[in-house]
Amino acid sequence: MRRTGGVLLLASLLLAGALGRAALIPARSALPPRSPNIVFILADDLGYGDLGCYGQKRIRTPHIDQLAAEGLRFTSCYAGSTVCAPSRCALMTGLHTGHCRIRGNAAYPLRAEDVTVAEVLKSAGYATGLIGKWGLGLEQTPGVPNKQGFDEFLGFLSQTHAHQYYPASVWRNDAVYPLDRNANGAKGEYVHDLFTRAALNFVRINQDQPFFLYLAYTIPHAHNELKHQGMETPTDEPYTRESWPQMEKNKAAMITRMDADIGRLVETLKRRRIDTNTVIFFTSDNGPHREGGVDPAFHASAGPWRGIKRDLYEGGIRVPMIVRWPGRVRPGTVSDFPWAFWDFLPTAAAIAGAKPPPGLDGQSVLPVLLGKEAKPHEFFYWEFHERGSHQAVRRGDWKAVRLAPGAPLELYDLKRDPAETNNVAAANPAVVARIEEDLRNARAESERWPIRTARQQAEADRQENAAGGGQPKN
Repeated sequence: MRRTGGVLLLASLLLAGALGRAALIPARSALPPRSPNIVFILADDLGYGDLGCYGQKRIRTPHIDQLAAEGLRFTSCYAGSTVCAPSRCALMTGLHTGHCRIRGNAAYPLRAEDVTVAEVLKSAGYATGLIGKWGLGLEQTPGVPNKQGFDEFLGFLSQTHAHQYYPASVWRNDAVYPLDRNANGAKGEYVHDLFTRAALNFVRINQDQPFFLYLAYTIPHAHNELKHQGMETPTDEPYTRESWPQMEKNKAAMITRMDADIGRLVETLKRRRIDTNTVIFFTSDNGPHREGGVDPAFHASAGPWRGIKRDLYEGGIRVPMIVRWPGRVRPGTVSDFPWAFWDFLPTAAAIAGAKPPPGLDGQSVLPVLLGKEAKPHEFFYWEFHERGSHQAVRRGDWKAVRLAPGAPLELYDLKRDPAETNNVAAANPAVVARIEEDLRNARAESERWPIRTARQQAEADRQENAAGGGQPKN
């Protein structure tokens, strides 16, 4: 969006805030842009099993399920990491956590020389907007969204600030934007609703040109500072009468609320006559959490996989991924083609007809979206730096996890043992040796993210906290 668009968006937000959730500006016809619009919707801590189209039995997600019915549902898509910031860094930069700038949840910004998907699309003539949670650079750093290719930004810079559902303020580009209805602890403006209104207005303002909308919702992340009452929502409908624990009702209500607003977004695209020229991606940044008073086992949020958020087992990193593109993506299809967040940048570039930067870990999956054959990655790599360094590799159907530097690899055959219950490393020494080589070659050394034991990590965290640069919890 150009600067004039920023004024319009702010004015539209103020109007929508004054008139409430239902305030919409009347539709007007528009010719579709020459290049496809790209909408990337990212949920926060939504598990693979939290959606009806992925097997959820109790939480209602009819609009997301409809996206799957009208598009392509992937069953082997992976987040960039098992927590927020590194996962989003991989998504934005096309590099996995062996190479990307941010490999953990520290307040550590992107650099000016880092190239994001927003910069690539902006160079191709796209209006670019981020609404929601960023987590890749605080104020007065080169990592803020407006210095990383986004024309417009409304939301949270810090993942810790993003825990709040009734914040007193959010960021509007490079300035604080007060939410007066939440002043002095009031709960008058649920921030998710604000993000939805902003998204609808972004579409309206930019309907006559190609646009990239990164809609990074914070649902269903917990407000961690509220401890066991951290699943904040204006209402627990439609689950009020269920006999579930209150926070489980709240979590379900949050997901269903997000689902309804995604339905509103799709309807807006249809009403503006641009939905057939818009490709929508929907996914989550990592597996389900245990914070806020919920148990991920209650709703089977991880689906059939082992582990949750902060694990490098499948439940921590395998996420839902739905792609809808009417007329281009065949409806009602399911694919087990494996890909990961670092593939999004080259995929978006291919959709836009733009040139991605060199040296990426990712590759375009556009052929897969269009129903064509494609060669998957030789292997996938993750590292995670919290409680000591953990590493994981997927090579074909083999999955290996290392829980400490120098520890023996755990090895699982995902084809025969998708729940990772049977460690078969001892019976497959040749596979273990090959993956050991992957682990040696997959990462670049990082002064900020060295491979550490749990004790070394705890000491590093203590020193960083003493220096005033502690890691924000996500």
